[in-house]
Amino acid sequence: MTSERKKNLWLSLSPWAVLGSLAVLAPIVFFLASSSIKEDRENMTRLLVEKGAALIRSFEAGARTGMMGMGWGGTQLQRLLVETAKQPDILYLVVTDESGYAVAHSDPEQIGQQYRDAVRAPKEVDTVQWHEVQIDGGNLAFEVYKRFKPVKGMPWQGRMHRHGMMMRGPGFGRDSADRSLQSDRDGQNGPALYIFVGLDMSAMETARVEARRHTVAMSIGVLLIGLAVMVSLFLAQGYKLATRALAKVQAFSDQVVENLPMGLVATDENGKVAAFNQTAEAILEDSSHKILGEEAAGVLPPELWQLTERLATKGTIVEEELDCQTIRGSGLPLRISAAGLHGEDNTFLGYVFIFRDLMEVRRLQQEVERTKRLASLGSLAAGVAHEIRNPLSSVKGFATYFRDKLKDNRQDRDTATTMIQEVERLDRVIGQLLEFARPSTLKIKPTRVADLVQHSLKLIEGDARAKGIEIESEVPANLPDVLIDPDRMSQVLLNLYLNSLQAMEAQGILEVKVSRDETRKLTTIIVADNGGGIEPADQEHIFDPYFTNKPDGTGLGLAIVHKIIDAHQGTVKVKSKPGLGTTITLILPDAREEQDHGQA
Repeated sequence: MTSERKKNLWLSLSPWAVLGSLAVLAPIVFFLASSSIKEDRENMTRLLVEKGAALIRSFEAGARTGMMGMGWGGTQLQRLLVETAKQPDILYLVVTDESGYAVAHSDPEQIGQQYRDAVRAPKEVDTVQWHEVQIDGGNLAFEVYKRFKPVKGMPWQGRMHRHGMMMRGPGFGRDSADRSLQSDRDGQNGPALYIFVGLDMSAMETARVEARRHTVAMSIGVLLIGLAVMVSLFLAQGYKLATRALAKVQAFSDQVVENLPMGLVATDENGKVAAFNQTAEAILEDSSHKILGEEAAGVLPPELWQLTERLATKGTIVEEELDCQTIRGSGLPLRISAAGLHGEDNTFLGYVFIFRDLMEVRRLQQEVERTKRLASLGSLAAGVAHEIRNPLSSVKGFATYFRDKLKDNRQDRDTATTMIQEVERLDRVIGQLLEFARPSTLKIKPTRVADLVQHSLKLIEGDARAKGIEIESEVPANLPDVLIDPDRMSQVLLNLYLNSLQAMEAQGILEVKVSRDETRKLTTIIVADNGGGIEPADQEHIFDPYFTNKPDGTGLGLAIVHKIIDAHQGTVKVKSKPGLGTTITLILPDAREEQDHGQA
C-alpha cells in the first residue's frame, strides 16, 4: 500500500509544475553562468594586461638603466628586446614609430617593416592598452601596447644600428633613427615610439574553455539540483496534503467504526485484537483497554473465535446466529458475520467480526408470539365463559332453591350452601377471564405518581404488618405528573405487591422505587422482594393466563399486569433468581392525551 501511495504521489505531480520550475530556474542559472564566464574572462584579461604592462615596464627600466649607466644605443636595445621576447608566453616584442614601422623587433627580419598602417597605428597612448590580434596561422595574440618612453628628457648614447640587416622602409635608415633618438635626447618632440607586447593566448584560451566547461557543468548541476529541490517541494507539499487527507479519512473511518451500531472486532495477522469498538464493548461486556493487543483466542468468546476455523477452509464470509458466553458468564444470542482480510497481493492481514445482539430481537419475537397466543386464548376463553355462565346461573338457582327448601336438614342445607359458594367462585373466575379477554378503555389523565404509589402501599400495610414484612419506599416528592390511568395502574401495583407478600416469609423486605428520566421522557417503577424467586424455566411463562405455582391462585394477576402496562405502551422487565428474590421493573413512556379512549 505504501508503494502504491508513492506511485500515486508521483503521478499526481503535474508536468506544468516541472516546466514552470524549469522556466524559473533556467534564466537564473543562465544568468549566473554567464556572469561567471564573463568574470573569468575579465580576470584572465586583467592578468594578461598586468603581465604585458609589467614586461613593458621592465623593458623600459632595462633600457633606461642601459642608456643612463652604460651608454647603450640601438644595438644594445635591440639585443635586450630579443632576450626579453624569449620569455615563456611572449610571442613578440615590437617598437614602432608613429607611422607604424618597426624600429626594433624580436624578429630582426621585421625591423624596418611596417607593423601597423599609419591609420591603424596608435596615437598618443600614455597608458597601457590592449587588444586581440590575429597573427600568422590564424592564431590570436593578446597584444599590450603603450607609448615607449625609456628616458624622457635624457640624452641618448650611440645610434640604433641595423641588427642583421639595414633598416628598411620609408623614412627609416641610420639618419632617421638617430634623429628620433636625438630629438628625445634634446628634449624635443620628435617622432613618437610605441612598444607592443604579443602574449600567447593559447593557455588563456585553454583555461577559458576549461572554465567555461566547468561553469556549464556546474550550471547544469545547479539547475538539476534546483529542479530536484523544486520537485521535492512539490512532492513534499503533495505528500503533506495527501497525509492530511489520509488523516481525515482515517479519523472519519475511526469514527464510523467506533460509532457503528453493531459490534466490530478485528485482528491482525498474528491473531491479536487490533480493533474493538464501543458497541462491541457493550455487547461483550468488556473494555477495549483490556482487549486491544491481546490474543483474540483468549479474550473473545470461544464460539466467536471458532468461526475462524470455518473461514480457513471455506475462505468466504461466514454468517451465523450463535449463543455466546460473555466474560461475565451471561448467555448472549448474537448474529455474527466473519471474514478474512487480505491485501492486494493476497497477503493475509487478519480477521474481522461484525455482530449484533439478538437479545432484544428475540425478546420482541417472544413478545409477539405471546401476544398472539394470548389473543387466541382470550378469544377462546371469552367464548367458553359465555357458554359456562348460563348453566351456572341455573345451577346457582337450583342450589338456592334446595337450600331454602331443605333448611330443616342441616347437612343438606350446608351442601346446598357449598354449591352456591363454589358457583359464585367459578363466576368470579369467569368474570376475571372475561375481564382479561375484553378490550378495556384507559382513562388517561395527569397523575402524581408519588401519591399513587404511596396510596397503593397504604392499602397493603396491614397485610405486610401481619406477616412481619417491612416496606421500604424511595419515591421522590418532586416527580412531575404523568399521563396514565390511575385506577388501572393501582390495580397493577396491588397485584405486584400481593405477589411479593405471598412470596416472602416473616422479616422479608418489600422495596418500591420510582425514578424519572427527563432525557428519554420515561418513568420507572421498581417493585422488588427477597422471597423465593422464580425458576428460570418459569420466567418466560409468568405472564401467560392461568400460569401459577400457587395452590389457590388463578394465574391471571401478572397477565393482567402485562396487559395494562402494554396498553400504556410501556415495558415490563423481570429479573429473578431462585432463593434471592424477584425484581419487576415497569417502564412507562409519557402518554398522549389522545390515549383517553385507547383500547387495552
